[in-house]
Amino acid sequence: MQSGSTAIPAPEADLAGVVDLDALVSWMDDQALTGDAPSGFHWLGGGTQNVMVAFTRGGRRFVLRRGPRHLRATTNDNLGREMRVLAALAGTRVPHPHLIACCSDESVLFGSVFYLMEPVDGFNAAATLPALHASDAAVRHQMGLAIVDALAELGAVDYRDVGLADFGRPDGFLERQVPRWLRELQSYNSLPGYGGPQLPGIARITDWLQANRPASWRPGIMHGDFHLANIMFSFESSAVTAVVDWEMSTIGDPLLDLGWLLATWPQPGEHTDIGDSALANAGGLASVGELVARYAERSNRDVSDVLWYTVLACFKLGVILEGTHARACAGRAPVDVGDRLHQATIHLFERALALTSGTQNL
Repeated sequence: MQSGSTAIPAPEADLAGVVDLDALVSWMDDQALTGDAPSGFHWLGGGTQNVMVAFTRGGRRFVLRRGPRHLRATTNDNLGREMRVLAALAGTRVPHPHLIACCSDESVLFGSVFYLMEPVDGFNAAATLPALHASDAAVRHQMGLAIVDALAELGAVDYRDVGLADFGRPDGFLERQVPRWLRELQSYNSLPGYGGPQLPGIARITDWLQANRPASWRPGIMHGDFHLANIMFSFESSAVTAVVDWEMSTIGDPLLDLGWLLATWPQPGEHTDIGDSALANAGGLASVGELVARYAERSNRDVSDVLWYTVLACFKLGVILEGTHARACAGRAPVDVGDRLHQATIHLFERALALTSGTQNL
């Protein structure tokens, strides 16, 4: 997807079962994306289970994004959502990967829907920092503010005007959150070997969320997984070139994206899987307070309940990460990954408890 991610040559043999070259060429011809035979295939690493392959055809660079080699039950639905929201964002001020063409026909590439996009000229600051960004604390400070600016632009888009009126279920969105993710957490108990969620303060966190839920809010487009690793930055400045990985997008409360960013933002002196990144290790980041103030300045949304959204993000993200631990206990995921993400979940729950009790400030 992006020039700043790891690119590994992809010999034709490695593409077997993932990309059918003859079928891809035929489909591209039907889309008027003609030219010589595709060449220069490279795998792109982007921190996701989905496959991204860069290649060239007719003198034009493409990135193909499809599901993993072994498709999950939700793969095509999630990619379909991603394709739809990226198409809707075309022409907006939200930095995002630019679609070229989409294919919803699962028979073309071994059961997976897919799309082609323009490569993103940028780098992932969770993984690496170019010399400019590594050497200049002022640039690193501005990067955090630039992330918030991108988020404010997303929150400003009227989802109905861009054709997403039926994209989600905004009615009752906030009311559904705690019951929905409690059910998800409880569902892990069915996995063999998982001894139940050994997590601090589940009842205290969920009771607090239910008692302090905002009385009113305004629906908008949500990214759904808004954190540093899903942001691409310019090599030349602090500017955001694209927000990536839109699989969890929906119509909900955009302030939950802000809470998600704050829940995962590196804290001074903190060394956890949640906040660890090349950018965090370099230091000089904008504070959480500065991020909130910037959002309030650039958005017309009321941020007075930002603490609630941050606690909800800690809870929801923790539940999602705990799912990998539960699957690891059942032998369905690597044990070391499951153990690491379980510790991340504990950290998130502990932070939620500290925020709700007032022993820690945003």
